[in-house]
Amino acid sequence: MKVGLILIGDELLSGLRQDKHLPQVMSFLKARGLPLAWVRMIGDDWDLLLQTLHETLQSNDIVFSFGGIGATPDDLTRQAVAAATGVELIRHPEAVALLEGRFGADAYPNRIRMSELPAGARLIPNPINQIPGFKVQHHHFVPGFPNMAWPMVEWVLDTYYSAHFDTTPPVEQRWVLQNVQESELIPMMEALLRTFPSVRLSSLPSTTERHTIDFGLKGKAADVQAAAAWFSTRMAADNVNCEPQP
Repeated sequence: MKVGLILIGDELLSGLRQDKHLPQVMSFLKARGLPLAWVRMIGDDWDLLLQTLHETLQSNDIVFSFGGIGATPDDLTRQAVAAATGVELIRHPEAVALLEGRFGADAYPNRIRMSELPAGARLIPNPINQIPGFKVQHHHFVPGFPNMAWPMVEWVLDTYYSAHFDTTPPVEQRWVLQNVQESELIPMMEALLRTFPSVRLSSLPSTTERHTIDFGLKGKAADVQAAAAWFSTRMAADNVNCEPQP
């Protein structure tokens, strides 16, 4: 499964606040062998948020959305998720209990709005102040505060997606190709990726040595081994000078 992030807030786009979630979530994913496929950063804009959710909810990607789940007028995420999924915004009984337990009578009339979630949403526990995030399909909505959001992200990954973890590190194999132009290799690269879709390739022409290319394959060990054998045979057939690198 692919993983995507939605980072919400006018303050991120104005530069008033610097995003800290991206590098931290990347480290969480790397430790679990999950790739980060995309990131979107949007302001507190209803139309843009709704458009974004309409698009991302059509995929099977694991999505983490940061920010916009509070009770102030600029917090639009809860309402947008309900609109994008075509359900009502209702007071989640467990969320109500958590808010009442934390704030007592002071939960009303305003803080209790944070319990208003899309119908059918599941709660994501917040270990810092007990005000939960929520899950709809493969989308997970957490606060913008890092000390709250990060343990919630890890809880989601370990609770719902451990079956997708792959902690076997990828392997990489590289060659130096000489006396060949990169454009001449494009048909070979296209054929390689069609034959071995789980392998990634890189092609880096030298800026100092003419017609010299640093070529690499990366992926699971068995896949890279098979692709490397195919590649070496192809290079030999095309009379390309191909030197494996350690």
